[in-house]
Amino acid sequence: MTNVINFMAAGGESLPLEEQPNVLLPAAYDIVWSLVVLVVIGLLFWKLVLPKFQEVLTEREDRIKGGIQRAEAAQAEAKAALEKYNAQLAEARAEAAEIREEARQKGKQIEADLKAKATEESARIIESGEKQLAAQRELVVEELRREMGQNAINLAERLMGEQLSEDVKRSGTIDRFLAELDTVAPAGK
Repeated sequence: MTNVINFMAAGGESLPLEEQPNVLLPAAYDIVWSLVVLVVIGLLFWKLVLPKFQEVLTEREDRIKGGIQRAEAAQAEAKAALEKYNAQLAEARAEAAEIREEARQKGKQIEADLKAKATEESARIIESGEKQLAAQRELVVEELRREMGQNAINLAERLMGEQLSEDVKRSGTIDRFLAELDTVAPAGK
């Protein structure tokens, strides 16, 4: 074996492990085969993986943009609904105020009508009472006249000592007495 080493050393050739390999720079065949594998993997990645990845990214981007657009549309719709609600609320408040005002007006009108009816009713009751009182007064006056006529006849019979039995005399005497009472009564008032 020493002969082989000497032979090769004499010929200017070196043994494979006699030289120290460069740690930073690999051998040329390693670089070439690494480049070939890198190019093949790059082509496969570029042809197969990258289009699927782009498709997924595009789809996700479209979903995000669609979601944003839907969110903006929903926000605009919510804003429109809020404005509509506020408008309806303001309209309802105005209508409620109008209804309250109408109710106040009607209440005042009803109150005035009731007062007028009460005044009419009290006037009617007073008038009815006055008529009743006048009718009763006339009945009492008529009854008093009859009684006074009867008392006058009884008194006259006693004074005269005789009894007046004739209707004509009696009615004539009563009528004269009542006529005298009618003339005397206004003077006494």
